[in-house]
Amino acid sequence: MSETTGSIRDLKEKLMALFSKAEPEEALGAICRMPLRKVVNALLPFFYSKDPLHFWQAITAMGAVVSLLAEENVESARVVMRRLMWNLNDESGGIGWGSAEAMGEIMARNDRMAEEYACLLISYINPCGNFIDNLALQKGILWGLGRLAQDRPHRAEGASEFLVPFLTSPNPLLRGLAAWTASVLPGNATKPLLIRLYSDNEIISLFVNGKIRERTIGSLAQPHP
Repeated sequence: MSETTGSIRDLKEKLMALFSKAEPEEALGAICRMPLRKVVNALLPFFYSKDPLHFWQAITAMGAVVSLLAEENVESARVVMRRLMWNLNDESGGIGWGSAEAMGEIMARNDRMAEEYACLLISYINPCGNFIDNLALQKGILWGLGRLAQDRPHRAEGASEFLVPFLTSPNPLLRGLAAWTASVLPGNATKPLLIRLYSDNEIISLFVNGKIRERTIGSLAQPHP
């Protein structure tokens, strides 16, 4: 086993211990003190975790780590973003689980990354752009856009018109994630659809503010207090 492989494996074990035992803020602080570029590689396998909480802890940690990396060496952060984008590309041969969510988390935390890459995340729901029609990946893209929109709505404004089909989707999770995103963005096309969703009592699970929460679509569609 090479030294690099061994160190990544050791980091993965440390991450698993932190995800399983430490308080979220304590775990995140410890992760951000690890070697940043190495921890990126150690976090990626958790994107395929069957444990929803471990998955979301990895997404949160990736956002924090790459945001710090962008402050130290912006080109290294760009390399990570390009890697995530490649994972969403058909030519990668992979599925891209977690890549869109990680992009959204990174950009919510770091405005420079948002300035450079928000348009690319938006393009994944643009029928004339890099539209991705995989249902599971669409959920990740919408969560990533929603995460970005909650913290930096001006960076996600371009997504508004492309959310329209998702706001009328028969799939509750797509509908709810689109409502969560559109509710903080200006858009004449989305406003009447959001109002129509106020009475939608379908419940979805949404990772927000560090926890997986049950929310009605109607509550997500309404303007934030």
